[in-house]
Amino acid sequence: MKHYKGYLIDLDGTMYKGSEEIPGAREFIEYLNTHHIPHLYVTNNSTKAPEDVVKKLATVGIEATPDEVITSAMATADYISQQQPNATVYMIGDDGLKTALASQDLKILDDINVDYVVVGLDENINYEKLSKATLAVQQGATFISTNQDPSIPKEQGFLPGNGSLTSVITVSSKHNPIFIGKPETPIMEQALEAIQLDKSEVAMIGDLYDTDIMAGINVGIDTIHVQTGVTSEAEAMSKATPPTYSFKDLNDVRQQLERNEG
Repeated sequence: MKHYKGYLIDLDGTMYKGSEEIPGAREFIEYLNTHHIPHLYVTNNSTKAPEDVVKKLATVGIEATPDEVITSAMATADYISQQQPNATVYMIGDDGLKTALASQDLKILDDINVDYVVVGLDENINYEKLSKATLAVQQGATFISTNQDPSIPKEQGFLPGNGSLTSVITVSSKHNPIFIGKPETPIMEQALEAIQLDKSEVAMIGDLYDTDIMAGINVGIDTIHVQTGVTSEAEAMSKATPPTYSFKDLNDVRQQLERNEG
């Protein structure tokens, strides 16, 4: 395997599986930290702030810092602020999205006369919120969604994800949103800017082909598929554009890096 100077890393299915540790994940991050290899956690979860992600990683023994986290909420806020500084926003979402938008001096209004409609996962979604978002888009607000994930894994099973919520507004407003999170490029471009390395020096690590691996492919970087989550090795490697590498788990990735050193 090629030696990379930095890594962009998925979370659920790669670093942990729900509340369970994934063998090799902690040791891989310890290897990166010991060798001072920069890495960022890139997640489509818009409900959590970076500090929340750090706390979650700590529960499975992984040390991280908030500046090592890029969420779809952060990427959304960054995208809007670059397009239109100080824009007004009607938001559907949780505290992670609200915090990210506010941090970029974007004004959140409970009004349909806004510059942008932003949709993130909201487990308290209701008809009124969907109606206001639809009307705002119909009146000309730019329609943005943090990610297109159709479902999310929960203890009960796979429940509606942000892509499902977004689709209601898409159908009712007859407007398609701009998606920010994986596999789209805005979140990856922000991560690459943050890690400050050339694309040829960075690899994306993840378990899910349609989001993690495609995110790397779409932005033009190498990809490392780990067989610890949703997509099997056979499925990943049979794609028209397969990942650059596929490994059983991050233990195998770490061992390959150690062999390269030798």
